[in-house]
Amino acid sequence: MSRFRKIALVAVAAVVLGGAGLAALSQAPADPSQDKGQDKGEGEGEGEGAGVAGADAPVPVALASVARQDVPVYLIAQGTVQARNSVTVNPQIGGVRLVELHFKEGQEVKRGDLLAQLDPRNAQAGFDEATAKLRQDQAALATARSNYLRSSDAHYRQYVSKLDLDTQRNAVAQAEALVAADEAAIHNARVQLDYTRVLAPIDGIAGIRGVDPGNVVTTSTSLVTITQVRPIYVSFNLPEQNLDSVYRATQTGAPLEVEALDRVDAHTVAAGGSLDVIDNAVDPATGTFKLRSLFGNDPRALWPGQFVNVRLKLRTVAGGLVIPAQALQRSPDGDYVYLLQPDQTVKMQPVKVAGEVGDSQVMIGAGLREGGRVVVEGQFRLKPGSKVKPVAATATVALATPTTSAPSVSAPVAGASAAPAAAAR
Repeated sequence: MSRFRKIALVAVAAVVLGGAGLAALSQAPADPSQDKGQDKGEGEGEGEGAGVAGADAPVPVALASVARQDVPVYLIAQGTVQARNSVTVNPQIGGVRLVELHFKEGQEVKRGDLLAQLDPRNAQAGFDEATAKLRQDQAALATARSNYLRSSDAHYRQYVSKLDLDTQRNAVAQAEALVAADEAAIHNARVQLDYTRVLAPIDGIAGIRGVDPGNVVTTSTSLVTITQVRPIYVSFNLPEQNLDSVYRATQTGAPLEVEALDRVDAHTVAAGGSLDVIDNAVDPATGTFKLRSLFGNDPRALWPGQFVNVRLKLRTVAGGLVIPAQALQRSPDGDYVYLLQPDQTVKMQPVKVAGEVGDSQVMIGAGLREGGRVVVEGQFRLKPGSKVKPVAATATVALATPTTSAPSVSAPVAGASAAPAAAAR
């Protein structure tokens, strides 16, 4: 057998054996791994169906009731504390030496307290000189009066000419004028002597002294500044659109209540203040008008130059509807809340906000009724008609829910939005 023939027989045998192997594989059972994959696919299909079925499950949400309560309406603005009186104490005589200071810096002084002692020697000498001059002229007056009385006596009148009698009468009048001038000079000298004792002109707090003892002072030398801090003023500005409501509120008779708040954490710095005066003009440059409030400031919680927030109470809204601020939602069409329906679904309820109540609540002017329940947590998962399941609110929201206490409505100040303006009106 030739070499080429052997090769051809081997090739034919390989083809026959390969076909038999393919036939055997086609009749073999399926791979168990493939069966497992098929089962897994069926499970996935069932999961997807279950997910679609769970779309109707109630959404857990926290709810709060719409409460009705009396709510005070406030106007809030930035204010500046001002001293009711501030006096720079200067000597009223000059060219004298400051002997001693009788106050401590920062000390509270009363009107009439001795603040400083100036060298009194020159003033004392002037007073003594005026006193001596008075005594001299009083003696001359006594002599003139005696001469006139003697000359006008009936026994001597026939020996005195009318000219001499008139001269003596005029001498008495001249001596009386000199005595009157001396008395005025003594009064002036006494005043100059009193000026050597510098007294406090008002009640207040003594500031830092402006001169040390031993210096020669003049009438322009500043010894100290006395600032009255009890009572004290707080001045602030409000936009002109609030002028009418503030003015009408002042016509009720009782003064409007004012509080001073800290500008950082808004806690009350001083309470019990009252509106003292409304300025008589609106500033055309800023569109605001100025107001001034008066505080007793006891203890001294306010200091001149201090910046505070001022809260002016306009009136009290009787039976205002209040909800937590977390319930309020914003949209291009306006404000709304999710309101619970009897069938445990929610709907988007448009509302009108009358003002902010403190930091955690709002007062509703229209759109809700007392006793209604609004969603305060979980709104992002809701849509109109969604079924809900009430759950407990978090601590933050629970503290913000309406209570029977009387929170406050903040009405607008300069630059504020127009929404809370209804509360002020």
